[in-house]
Amino acid sequence: MGVTVLVVAAGCGSDDEPVTSTAAVARGDVAEVVDAPGTVQPRASAVVKAPAAGTVATLLVTDGQQVAAGDVLMTIDSPSAEANLEQAEAADAEAASSASSGSSARSSSQVAAQQRRAAADAQARFAEAEQQAQAIADPAARAAALAAVQSSRTQYQLLSSQTQALVDQVNSGLGNLDSAVESLGQAQRVQTRAAVAAARATVDALTVKAPISGKVSLAATGGAGSPALPAGAEQLLAGSGVQVPQGALGGGDAGAAGAPVLAQGAAVAAGSTVLSVIDASTLSLTADVDETDVLSVQPGVAADVTVDAVAGARYRATVTSVDPTARGGGGGAVTYTVRLSYDGGTGPDGEPAATPLPGMSASVSLVVRSVTDVVEVPASALVRAGAQNGSPDSDTVWVVSGGEAQRREVVVGVRGDSDVEITDGLAAGEEIVTQGAADVTPGQRIP
Repeated sequence: MGVTVLVVAAGCGSDDEPVTSTAAVARGDVAEVVDAPGTVQPRASAVVKAPAAGTVATLLVTDGQQVAAGDVLMTIDSPSAEANLEQAEAADAEAASSASSGSSARSSSQVAAQQRRAAADAQARFAEAEQQAQAIADPAARAAALAAVQSSRTQYQLLSSQTQALVDQVNSGLGNLDSAVESLGQAQRVQTRAAVAAARATVDALTVKAPISGKVSLAATGGAGSPALPAGAEQLLAGSGVQVPQGALGGGDAGAAGAPVLAQGAAVAAGSTVLSVIDASTLSLTADVDETDVLSVQPGVAADVTVDAVAGARYRATVTSVDPTARGGGGGAVTYTVRLSYDGGTGPDGEPAATPLPGMSASVSLVVRSVTDVVEVPASALVRAGAQNGSPDSDTVWVVSGGEAQRREVVVGVRGDSDVEITDGLAAGEEIVTQGAADVTPGQRIP
C-alpha cells in the first residue's frame, strides 16, 4: 500500500476489548502470485546404455568432457554379442544352402510341418532381434535396426502366407510342390538375414557414440543404498549366481562424493546405463503447480525464481507451456507441470547471477495477474460476510465514520498475498479497520 495513517485502539486498556488498527485507503500496485516448487532443466539429456553384456575395452572421455553428437565415447568388448553374430551368420548360411539344394520334404504334409517349425523358430528369432535392436544406445541406429526387423517380419509373414497358399493348392491338386518349397526357403532366408542384421547392428553399437552434443557424466547410477560397483556389475553378479554378503560392497547415493564412476575394464550388463550426456547450452525450468492454481497460469506469464544453491540471487522466467497431464502426489495432491524459459538473473550485488546447473531445486513465483495504481487494502481488512436474504457470501470491510465502525460491501479484483485490489465500494482516503476486523461489531466505537 501507499502511505497510510495508522491508529491503534486498545479499548481503554481492557484485556476484553480487541486491539484494532485503522488506516487510510491508498492507491498502489497489487500482484496475484502462485508459488510452486521448481527444477532447473537442461536443453536436452540422453542416457547411454550398453547394447550387450561385456566389459569397457576403451574409455575415450572423462567426466564433464564436452562432446559433439557422433563422437566415439567408448568401446565395449562383448564375446556374447560376437558369438550371436557368428551364430546368426551360420544359420543364414545354412538356410541359403538349403534353399539352393532344395527341400528334403517329399509331400505337402511334410512341407506344412516344416513351415510350422520354421514359423515358431522365426517368431523366437524375430523377438530376439527386436530385443537386440532395442538395446542399441544410439537413437538413430536403434530406430533403423527396429525398422529393419519390422520390415523383415512383415516380409516373412507375406512369404509364409504365400507358402501356405501354395501348400493348399498342392493338396487340391492344382499346385506345384517345388514352388511351395521354394517359397518356404525364401521365408526362412528373410528371417535369418534379419537375425544377422540385428546381431551385426549390436556389434556395431559396441562402439558407443554420443547421441547428442553436451557434457559427459560417468557417475554410476542407482539409488540410496545401491552397491558401490561399476555400472551393470550388480546385474552381472546376480546373473552369475554369485552371492555377495550384505553390506560387503558398501553403497551410497548415485553421484555422491566417493561414488564410483565408469572406468576402463568395468563390467556392464546388456541394457544397463553406462553414462549420460547433458546439453546445458540452454536452460529452462519446470514447476509443479497445484490443481487449484493451474487454470490461472497461461503461456507468457512472468515468474520470479530463486535457486536454493545460489543465495540472494533473483532469476527471471516466462511460462512457455502447461502440461495437460495431471501428476499425483502424496496425500492425494494433484499437480501439473508448467514449463518456463530461463531468462537470466541478478545477484545480490547487482551483477549477473551465477548460472545454475541442471537439476538444481528452485522456488517459482508466477505472477498470474497484476495491476498498478489501483485502490488497495490489506488482505487483513477483508471480512467475509455470511449470506443474507438469498444473497451469496460477500467481501466486506469496516469503514470508520464519525468514530464508529460501519460494514460496507466491496468488490475485490486482484488478490495478492498481503494486499488486494478493490474495484468498487471504497475510495482512496477513507479510513478502514485493517487489524482485528473479524472481531469488530456494527456501531463499535473506533477511536
